[in-house]
Amino acid sequence: MLAKVHTFSILGIDAFPVEIEVDVANGLPNIAIVGLPDSTIKESKERVRSGLKNSEFTYPADKITINLAPANIRKEGSSFDLAIALGILAASKQIDKALLDDYFFIGELSLYGELRAVKGALSMALALRRKKIKRLVLPLDNANEASVVEGIKVYGIKTLRDLVAFLYQPDSLPPAAHCNIQGHYGTRLIDGPDFCDVKGQMAAKRALEIAAGGMHNILLIGPPGSGKTMLAKRVTTILPPLSKEEALETTKIHSSAGLLDPKAGLIESRPFRSPHHTISNIALVGGGSFPQAGEISLAHNGILFLDELPEFRRDVLEVLRQPLEDGQIRVARAARSITFPSRFMLICAMNPCPCGRFGQPDNSCTCTPRQIHRYRSKISGPLLDRIDIHMDVPSLKYQELADNRPSEDSAAIKERILCCHAIQKERLYAAGVKEEAPFNAFMDHRQTRRSCVLDRECSSLLKSAIDELHLSSRAFDKILKVARTIADLAGKDHIHATHVAEAIQYRGLDRHQI
Repeated sequence: MLAKVHTFSILGIDAFPVEIEVDVANGLPNIAIVGLPDSTIKESKERVRSGLKNSEFTYPADKITINLAPANIRKEGSSFDLAIALGILAASKQIDKALLDDYFFIGELSLYGELRAVKGALSMALALRRKKIKRLVLPLDNANEASVVEGIKVYGIKTLRDLVAFLYQPDSLPPAAHCNIQGHYGTRLIDGPDFCDVKGQMAAKRALEIAAGGMHNILLIGPPGSGKTMLAKRVTTILPPLSKEEALETTKIHSSAGLLDPKAGLIESRPFRSPHHTISNIALVGGGSFPQAGEISLAHNGILFLDELPEFRRDVLEVLRQPLEDGQIRVARAARSITFPSRFMLICAMNPCPCGRFGQPDNSCTCTPRQIHRYRSKISGPLLDRIDIHMDVPSLKYQELADNRPSEDSAAIKERILCCHAIQKERLYAAGVKEEAPFNAFMDHRQTRRSCVLDRECSSLLKSAIDELHLSSRAFDKILKVARTIADLAGKDHIHATHVAEAIQYRGLDRHQI
C-alpha cells in the first residue's frame, strides 16, 4: 500500500517542501530510501525501526520503498525521521493515511519513540505560510521557535504515540500560542558589558558611537592592553534594536546552522561573532558539501569582530571584500549555488607593529621598519578601503586608570544612536529605500549622492583631502557616509564642514599615520 507524507528540507537557510512516498509491498524484508538522501537520512531506517517497536507499533516485515520527492535535489538532516515513521504506519494500515493529509511533519525520532529537536524549524514554518496546508507538527522543543510565525498552526509533540493519539483526536491538543513580538525589541533593556566600564579612551568611544550610528566598519589600532577588545565587545549594547523582520531573519540563519537553543525562540539581540584568527575561508564565508552559513552570515544584522587582524591568513581576509560591498555571499558548488545574507558591521583590532609598542612615548618598540612594513602589509589596500573608520587607541595614563569618576554608560549613548537611526530611517524611506532597517553605511552610490549634499566649504575641504591623500572613489563615498552619520548624531539636516573634517580624520591609514 502507498502512503504520502508532507515535510520540509533545508537548502542553505531556506526550506523547500518534500513529499515522502512510502510503499509497503510483499517481498523479502528490506528498506530502500531513494531521492538523493545523505548518510543521516539513510541511517534513519534504524532509528525508525526501533522507534516504532518501542512505541508499541509493528514494523512491517515486508519490502519498504521510500522516495523523497523531488528526487533531483539532495537532502540532508534527521528531520525526516518522523515523516518516514508515519508513512510506514500509514502504508502498513496501522493508521488511516487520510489523517496525514492536512499536516506537515518534521522531527528526529529517538530509539524510544521520542521526538528530538531539529535545525531549521523556523525556516520550515516560514515556508509553510506559502502553502495551502497551514498546520505544522514538530518536536515540542521546536514549538517556541516556530510559533512566532503568523498564519500557521504549530503543534509541539513529545512522542510518536502522543502524535498518533493527536491525529485521531485533534481537539485534544491546542496549537502553540503565537508569540507576538511586535515592538518587543525596542524596549529591551541593556544587559551585560557596559561602556561605563571603560576608562578614558574618549576619542575611541566617539568613533565607535559614530560607527554604531551608521553601522560603519571600523578598525581599532593600538598597543596591547589599550582596551580595543573591551570596547568592541560593548558595541552591541548601543546598537539599534532588532526589528521584527531582522529578528526573524537572524534567527532563521542560526536555526538552519543548528546553533539556536531550541527552547529560546527568536534571537533578541544583535549577534556578535568573534572567530579565532586560525579560521578557514570556508568557515568564514560558508560552504561545504551541503553549503551552510559561515561566520559572516551568522553575524548578519550584527557585528563581526576580527581581533588581531594581521594574524588572519591573507586569503581569509580577502574573501571579505565582496560581502562587505554587496551585503550577501553567493556560495557556488557543482550542483547549485546558494546565496546567504551577510550584512554586518565589521570591527577589527590590530597592534601597530609585531611587538605592539610602535609609537609609544618611551620608544620601546624593537621592530625594524621592514618588520613593521611586512606586518601591516598583511592587510591589503582594497580591504582597508572598505573600512570606513580607522581609529587610534593609545595606551592609558595612570591618571585615566585611577580616575573613579563615573563614565557615560551604554544607555545614554544608545539614546543618541536611536535618534540617529530614526533620522536615517525617515530620510532613506523618503528616498525610496525599502530595507527594514536602513543605515547610512549601506547606501549605494546614488543614495549617497542624494543624501550627502555638500556646500562650497565642505566641497573645498573634501577636495583638499582627496588631492593630498590620493583617496579612492570608494574612500570618497565612505567619508561622505561617515559625515552624514556625524550630522545625524548632531541632529543637523545638512552636512557642515566640521562633520566632513571629523570624517576625514578617521581615515588614519590613508594618511599613513598610526
